[in-house]
Amino acid sequence: MADAIRVLLVDDHQVVRRGLRTFLEVQDDIEVIGEAADGASGVARAEELRPDVILMDVKMPGSDGVEALRRLGELGNPARVLIVTSFTERRTVVPALRAGAAGYVHKDIDPDALAGAIRSVHAGHVLLQPEVAGALLAREGSGENSRAGSLTEREREVLALIARGRSNREIARALVLSEKTVKTHVSNILMKLDLADRTQAALWAVRHGISD
Repeated sequence: MADAIRVLLVDDHQVVRRGLRTFLEVQDDIEVIGEAADGASGVARAEELRPDVILMDVKMPGSDGVEALRRLGELGNPARVLIVTSFTERRTVVPALRAGAAGYVHKDIDPDALAGAIRSVHAGHVLLQPEVAGALLAREGSGENSRAGSLTEREREVLALIARGRSNREIARALVLSEKTVKTHVSNILMKLDLADRTQAALWAVRHGISD
């Protein structure tokens, strides 16, 4: 499985990790390379094993999923983190996404859909289950609507491609622009939407239907 997606499981419940491993090991293109029972050990294992994707719970004893996400970001670990949890309330979802999660799904997700979610985030996409997206959309403020209106048509095109996981080079090619121009558009998008990075921009685009 030289080209398999290498996955690390981080969950404090051994039965959950065992269930995930049992299912994922029958997937031809996914390989479980390790496990961890909390955020701190998850970060350590991620640094040691360098997985492509990390399946991580949010609520864990000691160092939780959000802390782990922040630490992975500080370390520059390139793994894409897919949150798999029982908690889909806005107060839980938002901090995880702001900390850098590439996707967020509920633990009762259909197994085949979970495999699809792993493939999707590995490909650079942002993935949210409908109930998670609903939690994000709850109590949307007028400030966000005004920020959306501040984007130019070209910036909306660039943002849509960011949400699809495209690099600056790919965006430049698709829109027949120079990479320098694309970088300028990306900077303007982040400034106008008050976002920190491309992942947050992609999530914002998904929330507002700009990625369609």
